[in-house]
Amino acid sequence: MIDDLQPDLLSSVTDLDTARILFADLHDDLIGKVARFRQLNELSLSLGRHGTMLPGGETAFAAWTEARTSFVHGNYMATVMLCQGLAEHILAAQVRMLLGDGELPSRITFQQTLELCIEHKLIGSNDANDLRFLMELRNPLSHFRDINDPSNLSRRVMNTMLSAETHLFRDASFAIGMAVRLLSLPAFRVG
Repeated sequence: MIDDLQPDLLSSVTDLDTARILFADLHDDLIGKVARFRQLNELSLSLGRHGTMLPGGETAFAAWTEARTSFVHGNYMATVMLCQGLAEHILAAQVRMLLGDGELPSRITFQQTLELCIEHKLIGSNDANDLRFLMELRNPLSHFRDINDPSNLSRRVMNTMLSAETHLFRDASFAIGMAVRLLSLPAFRVG
């Protein structure tokens, strides 16, 4: 039998051990998870009474779903990255719907998307500035920054004497708030 020839890679971990690990993970920071869920719920009150249109297809939907889950579970870096990706997808998709297929390049930079969104009054300059700030939060998480770069997380910790988790929580709170703010815009609200 083939099962006898190739043992399970996790053979030393029983189902009960796995359940214990999963329950411990669920229990850890339960109060924080509840607080972040409430924070997200409060933010989401600004979404449309009948929901929100989410242009951008499966990628936008997955980014929104995973951003919410990541935020609640304290995965702050993931929240920032997912929210910035969500913003890029929904805004570019919305601009494509406004302009038609032929007028938008198949690959567009976020800066180009923001300029088109402002030009077509999809977002205002304050939203564009905050979206650029969100991009500035994501970039040093995605791309290497030397310790002397002011956007480097370790540098931010040293400069402020606040923990990395505090910085990341604040960044994630801003990011998820920005995502909700985008989805609350009249172009995306349903009802």
